[in-house]
Amino acid sequence: MLLRQVIGNVFRRLRRERGITLRELAELAQVSVPYLSEIERGRKEPSSEILAAICRALDLDLSDLLAEVQFDLATVVRSTLPVRLQTAAIRVEQSSPQRITSSPQAYYSTAQAFALVA
Repeated sequence: MLLRQVIGNVFRRLRRERGITLRELAELAQVSVPYLSEIERGRKEPSSEILAAICRALDLDLSDLLAEVQFDLATVVRSTLPVRLQTAAIRVEQSSPQRITSSPQAYYSTAQAFALVA
């Protein structure tokens, strides 16, 4: 996930939590509605001046925005980490030949069989 997408998600979430429409926030921040919409969707990378203007309009310190972004980024990274198996507790054992009695003549299988034992 790109930084601009996380910033946009945070702005959208905070705007909605405050009950402000996109148009109202755009007017308060003195940016166009389409541009603000592009920022919220993560399609535009806002300058520091635009970030500051949107933060002022949301009554938000820039440091608080960055803390929200950091939290969201950490959450995204944790949720996309691959699952690692601990293989130290797994061993491979060869099973002994089995007597197969499904036919009239009983015989022993000669194929090797392996089992994973955890």
